[in-house]
Amino acid sequence: MKVPFSYLDRQFQNVDDYLADIRQLVISGDFTLGKPLKEFEEKFAKKVGMPHAIGVGTGTDALIMPMKLCGIGPGDEVITTTMTFYATVGAIVATGARPVLVDSEDGFMIDPSKIEEAITPKTKAILTVTFSGNIPDMEAVAKIANKHNLMIFEDTCQSIGGLLDGKPMGSWGRAAGYSLHPLKNLNVWADGGVVVTRDDELSRQLRLYRNHGLINRDEIAMFGINCRLDTIQAVVGNRLLPQLEFITNRRIEIAGIYDRAWEDIADCIQPPRRRKGVRHVYHLYMVRAKRRDELLTHLQGCGIQAKIHYPKPIHLQPAAHILGYPPGRFPKAEMDCKEIITLPAHQHLTDAEIDFTIRCVKDFYKKGASF
Repeated sequence: MKVPFSYLDRQFQNVDDYLADIRQLVISGDFTLGKPLKEFEEKFAKKVGMPHAIGVGTGTDALIMPMKLCGIGPGDEVITTTMTFYATVGAIVATGARPVLVDSEDGFMIDPSKIEEAITPKTKAILTVTFSGNIPDMEAVAKIANKHNLMIFEDTCQSIGGLLDGKPMGSWGRAAGYSLHPLKNLNVWADGGVVVTRDDELSRQLRLYRNHGLINRDEIAMFGINCRLDTIQAVVGNRLLPQLEFITNRRIEIAGIYDRAWEDIADCIQPPRRRKGVRHVYHLYMVRAKRRDELLTHLQGCGIQAKIHYPKPIHLQPAAHILGYPPGRFPKAEMDCKEIITLPAHQHLTDAEIDFTIRCVKDFYKKGASF
């Protein structure tokens, strides 16, 4: 049996409805900042519980743009975690600021207890990350930010629908960035991103900045860039948004099935710590696994497309040598990168595929691996 990591062929096997929507857009010619984009932004903002949502080119742009417009640039420092996808740190670099990294905790989230020691007179902001769809201890982060007069930005690219004590992700800081990449929980047919914010003025500036700074065809308010979410992608997003609760709930359900399955091999498979009050949306279902590399080979040999996210933390990547962090600097993240494995857990898996995955994992550990 093959158990795919990507679900795109299943998600879009009935493509005619999407093509019919796109046909109407083509007939209208409303391609740039069109009506479907405005509708998508309004629906997205409502879905995530925020007053403003601004569609932009990518999830990375959704991080870069609000930081730049809030004054972050050369000479500044922004604190974030080394346990993240490369785009988080790349976004900081793109503003001209210096990324300052800290270690993660048991849930793969930024460790608030490590933040204060990383603060310097140059620190201007903290950029949190909802890696895998989990949620950091935002109350602790906010307390530190308030104490030191720092801005908070949120990389929520992996956690649409995530909640902390009922409060939506994206609502803790000045702004948050979401990704609409094809393999995100809410996806479109190419790259795409959304910035959300409570700040009316920042929202106004973002809408200007993404469209060259144009007030209208003949007036420019600021020197901006061309970074609009394509209207054709908004058409796809409008059709998918009503499915978001199903997508989220099914992923949570599958994660629960997996979690319960590992209870009798807890010395071999350890799900990450998940704090009370967190609605984890499982963009990635990641666990710590004994003999991880052998397990990966075994699962792939069985036809299960397990993956590693990611085998090397940011501070040990060649691009990060300039930051000067040696091996051993962030031991938690470094250890996790040797043990984590991601199992397919998307909403289009069948019960048979889930059962097969569980059986293959357990068959592997009959050899007696343990922590």
